[in-house]
Amino acid sequence: MKPFLRSQLERYAQRLGELDFLLSREDIMSDMAQYRRISVEHAEVTQVAGRYARYLQREADLAGAREMLADPDMTEMAQEEITSAEAELLQLEDELQRLLLPKDPDDTRNAFVEIRAGTGGDESALFAGDLTRMYTRYAANVGWKVEVVSENAAELGGYKEIVLRIEGDHVYGALKFESGGHRVQRVPATETQGRIHTSACTVAVMPEPDEHEAIKLNPADLRIDTFRASGAGGQHINKTDSAVRVVHLPTGIVAECQDGRSQHSNKAKALQVLQARIQEKERSERAAKEAALRKGLIGSGDRSDRIRTYNFPQGRLTDHRINLTLYKLLYVMEGDLGDVLQALQHAREAEQLEELEMGATG
Repeated sequence: MKPFLRSQLERYAQRLGELDFLLSREDIMSDMAQYRRISVEHAEVTQVAGRYARYLQREADLAGAREMLADPDMTEMAQEEITSAEAELLQLEDELQRLLLPKDPDDTRNAFVEIRAGTGGDESALFAGDLTRMYTRYAANVGWKVEVVSENAAELGGYKEIVLRIEGDHVYGALKFESGGHRVQRVPATETQGRIHTSACTVAVMPEPDEHEAIKLNPADLRIDTFRASGAGGQHINKTDSAVRVVHLPTGIVAECQDGRSQHSNKAKALQVLQARIQEKERSERAAKEAALRKGLIGSGDRSDRIRTYNFPQGRLTDHRINLTLYKLLYVMEGDLGDVLQALQHAREAEQLEELEMGATG
């Protein structure tokens, strides 16, 4: 194991002792917010310290087995133990490297997924519908819950724009690399000559703001309008001005919600989407500055970045950031996104490891 990794891991055992002491203090136990924060860190540190203790144990086992090689009667048994220990040590080192990578505190949050039709007119709106279905199916496969916050349906099907709220375990962490431009190549249903058309959609994945921090917006900076929801929803929805649109005047950012039955719940959801969009704007501006200094593998997540192509005639999906090509497009469109998301995650981890090493040697 590299010395810089070992020195970082040794700090975890020390930190575990500090956290155990803090959690036993009455003043911390009586402050729920602080207690919760320390408990989360305690769980993470315990996991790393536990795996490192196992690593040290197997290192000692390996050293012991190598000493046993000197005894002719023990050679076979020692060799078996050496093989087993070396294999486990490699696996543990890989696991520990991943556990040491800096974590995005937003990864555990729920997310808003905004899908907008781009170039390509009706075909682009239909593709926005296909992407909505893809994310909804994937969410169902992994046990997440999806609700539509707002939608602007297109005449021939699909959406000009739709915002989904996805609730579950590590939603933002799993989907954050979906932000960017998605391009589709296929023969549209309306095409009589059989020509392949190219159209595009943009996807923005935003972490749902923490409810304790969420609404720190100055009411004077907001314009709130109510209007009648359009589309499906039965008679009730068309008789009352229950839909809400909120404009953040300093930035011009807009959010709306028309899915709930009451104006009150729609306003609360619209404010959350607005907050997420404002935070996302700040995040992407930061990412653009960082990308200017150092071109990240995953890119800035900017919507103008073309991140992926869905080629239907060839049944091919290509993610341009990591040169990933899969020939199982129809399965992916039905929600089989696991391989794509995992490959992006691993690519980001490899990039972070490189940054950690450079930081340690720099």
